[in-house]
Amino acid sequence: MKICILGDTHFGARGDSLDFHTHFKQFYDEVFFPYLIENNINVVFQLGDLFDRRKFINFNSLYQSKEYFFDKLVQHNITMYALVGNHDIAYKNTLEVNSPELLLKEYSNIIITKDFQTYTIDDIPIDCVPWLCDDNEQEIFQKMKDSKSQICFGHFEIAGFEMDRGNVCNEGIDKASLSKYDVVLSGHFHHKSTNDNITYVGTPYEMTWADYQDAKGFHIFDTSTREMEFVRNPYNMFVKLTYDDTKQDFEWWKGCDFVSMKNTYVKVVVINKQNPYLFDNVIDNLYKVGVSDISIVEDFTDTALENDQELIDQAEDTMTILGKYIDNLTLNVDNDKLKALMREVYIEALTTETE
Repeated sequence: MKICILGDTHFGARGDSLDFHTHFKQFYDEVFFPYLIENNINVVFQLGDLFDRRKFINFNSLYQSKEYFFDKLVQHNITMYALVGNHDIAYKNTLEVNSPELLLKEYSNIIITKDFQTYTIDDIPIDCVPWLCDDNEQEIFQKMKDSKSQICFGHFEIAGFEMDRGNVCNEGIDKASLSKYDVVLSGHFHHKSTNDNITYVGTPYEMTWADYQDAKGFHIFDTSTREMEFVRNPYNMFVKLTYDDTKQDFEWWKGCDFVSMKNTYVKVVVINKQNPYLFDNVIDNLYKVGVSDISIVEDFTDTALENDQELIDQAEDTMTILGKYIDNLTLNVDNDKLKALMREVYIEALTTETE
């Protein structure tokens, strides 16, 4: 039997941004549900962090996510098993108070997993493990040890895997603790990666600049053959635009597809700017089509960079810049722990409610 594996959805992301709701809706309306319907797939395992906020829900985010996701599951007779992730819980040491249970009681087709559970799908037992915390960790590890299942779905924090592309987690459980399983599929980290028997499925869409050009989408898992197919999300939320008016004149920019950048976050990387009027015209065209955000990068301090591509690559995401900065500091602290702390602060800043 083929089932859908969906990673962290984070409904209400980026401070309940309407632009991100639009981006999410496009994915579900044009990619996710059409694929499930066409291929007669009626079981979804969602691997945690269904909602973005830990403490409360924005009414409009709940309304929007019900309209383009939860109600559509009902409409198309799709059953969803949802694991409780760390973003779904109000307290760090227990899963007792969690948003999926409180907000989704009306949906009989949604099964919330806040404790260790073994579900049988097409006669195949699958262990499902929610977020590990002080309250449940010992009990869950014992149940995993006793289990006869060969497949495990979870929301794990495992040391040695990339949280975002190039940003490795040095905390968490040892991957050896999951070696008894033939297949482990996990949510939590947003970068899709595989190491031995463990696969992080990644997120269905881009949510921060760390996701730029990182493959997003969902997976189809065959419980009989254990083969997994990746269905890529073709839509991008983050776009880098290279500006160099020594090579790009007005005619060149007339051919630029500005319309496709509507509702996206655009980073304009300036290589050469000798025609201020042309530059202003490009920026004006971006605003006219309705981009969500524009950032301009033109102060490259490393003059030793040899080519334009290296200049573009220097326009990195915030976490990469912070990580490199911390690595260059001489401090009497553990750099990896400091990076982890800064990542938490950064994510919290992104989810701060805006007017």
